[in-house]
Amino acid sequence: MTEIHTPRLLLRRWSDDDLVPMADINADSRVMHWIDDGSVRDLDHTAEAIEQWEEEWDEEGFGLFAVELLASGELAGFVGLSVPEFLPEVLPAVAISWRLGSPFWGQGYASEAAQATLEFALQDRGLDRVISITRAGDDASENVIRKLGMTPERETTHPVYGYPLRVHAIDLTEFQA
Repeated sequence: MTEIHTPRLLLRRWSDDDLVPMADINADSRVMHWIDDGSVRDLDHTAEAIEQWEEEWDEEGFGLFAVELLASGELAGFVGLSVPEFLPEVLPAVAISWRLGSPFWGQGYASEAAQATLEFALQDRGLDRVISITRAGDDASENVIRKLGMTPERETTHPVYGYPLRVHAIDLTEFQA
């Protein structure tokens, strides 16, 4: 089982106990504001999503980690890797993304987990490049991206929702520099 420990977090595969806390995160309109059309997600949708995330782990050897606070055992959300099939123009690519519950914002958890995930991608899984796709205006995610050392690669438009997207990237040589 793949696990990553950081000073404050455990990044791990999903368990049945994660469904309700992740559904609560997905039901928060502040969390979902920058995702797809901004709609909140219910328990059933969250269950389907977790099942898909676990399938990606089995198929690709990477996926979205459940992010657990070491101090309390609380589920903070997810950080991980996925193939951004919704945006064919960037393929083949692996993207890093995150979604944390609003009580966990502003404490450096996203940056801490994303840095560990980026190291996992480039060093453990042997990827030579990782991208991140954000909606223009999502300053909090842009801040995490800067901390990861990713640089702007292109601007494009979401193929379904029509809003502007920014694609950032980092390759193994930039990461090691």
